[in-house]
Amino acid sequence: MSFRFPLATSSWGDEEIEAMQRVIDSGMFTMGPNVAEFERRFADSVGSRYCVMVNSGSSANLLMVAALFYTQNPELKLNRGDEVIVPAVSWSTTYYPLHQYGLKLRFVDVDLETLNYDLAALETAVNDRTRAVMAVNLLGNPNDFAAIRQIIGGRDIVLIEDNCESMGAEFEGRQTGTFGVMGSFSSFFSHHISTMEGGMVVTDDEELHHILLSLRAHGWTRNLPKTNRVCVEKSDDPFLESFRFVLPGYNVRPLELSGAIGIEQIRKLPGFVEARRKNGAKLQQAMAGHPDILIQREIGRSSWFGFSLVIRPESSLTRDRLRARLGEAGFECRPIVAGNFAKNEVMHFLDAEIVGELRNAEQIDRGGLFVGNHHYDIGDAIDKLVACCQRER
Repeated sequence: MSFRFPLATSSWGDEEIEAMQRVIDSGMFTMGPNVAEFERRFADSVGSRYCVMVNSGSSANLLMVAALFYTQNPELKLNRGDEVIVPAVSWSTTYYPLHQYGLKLRFVDVDLETLNYDLAALETAVNDRTRAVMAVNLLGNPNDFAAIRQIIGGRDIVLIEDNCESMGAEFEGRQTGTFGVMGSFSSFFSHHISTMEGGMVVTDDEELHHILLSLRAHGWTRNLPKTNRVCVEKSDDPFLESFRFVLPGYNVRPLELSGAIGIEQIRKLPGFVEARRKNGAKLQQAMAGHPDILIQREIGRSSWFGFSLVIRPESSLTRDRLRARLGEAGFECRPIVAGNFAKNEVMHFLDAEIVGELRNAEQIDRGGLFVGNHHYDIGDAIDKLVACCQRER
C-alpha cells in the first residue's frame, strides 16, 4: 500500500550506491576495513572511545547485556537473578536479552508527555536490590539523565542505554547513548541513518570493548588485539588463533556493505538531524496546547525520530477516529513503539513484575500512535496533520 506520508523514506544518494559498488568490486563482503572505518567515525561522532558494529540494534542490546555477565569488573558485573528496571513502553528487544540472561525485569511507568521514565515512579522502584537501570530514549527524546543520576545516587547500579531510536539526540551538550556504561544504536532503514540492517554499541570501557569484539564473532579471539582484557596474550601465529574460543558468543557480524554505506551516512547525519529538528519545531508550534492531543515534550535536544500523538485521558476523541482521519489523508501510522509491553502474552515467559500502576503506559497503548518524520522539510505533512487533528464540531 502506498502512502502520501509514509513512516520512512530512503536517505541514500549516489554516494551510498557508489560505496556499495566499491565493495562489490573488491569481492570482500564479510566484515572488514569498511566496518572498522565506520566504527571509528561513529565513535568520534557520538564522543565515545569505542564502537562495535553488529547486524541490528536488537543484537546491539543482546551484546550489551551479555558483556555485563563476562566483565571482571565487580562494579559492572551482573549475575542471574539480579533485578533490572525497565520502562513499560519500548521495543521487544529492549527486554528479551535481559530475560535471556536470567535477569528479573521490573516494569516502571513512563511519563505521558516525554514518553520516557516517569521519574517519580522510577525513584519509587529503585531499591537495594536494583542492580541495573535500562534507560530507553524513545522516539528521539533524551531521558533526564541529571535526574536519573540523582535517583541512582551512590548505589551500586549499572546504567545502560537503549538509544536505538535517538541517534543524534543530546542532553546537556552530550550525546545520548553515552550516559550509560554502554549504549546501543540502530541503523535500520527507518532510523536516523540506514545501513540496510545494522546496529552499534558504544562504550568508553576498554574491557567491555574487547568483550563485545569477541562476543560479536563466535566468542573467538581472532578480532582481539594481541594484548587484550579477555584472554592471555594472543599468539603471533594466526593459525593458532583462527579457532580459539574464549567466550560463549554469537555470530552477529555486520556486512562490509553496511560498513561502507555507514561511512557515507555518518557524513550526512548532522544535516539529517538538523532537518528533523526543524520539522519538530514546526510541529511543536502548530500543536502546542491542543485540547485533545499531546505531542512529545522535548527533553534536552530531541532528534525527533517520529511524531507521537497521544489522546489526552479526558478527551472524547478515540484513536480509531484519529487513525481514520489520518488514513484518509494519506498518513502511515503505527502504535507508539510496542505500547504497554506488559500487556503482551510473552510476559508469561519472563521473570518480571510491575511496579505500581502503568496508567500512562496504558493511555499510550490505547490512545497513542505516531507518524513519520524525515531528513527533509515536511511542512506540507505537518499542515495536513494539524488539519486532521482539528477538534470536531
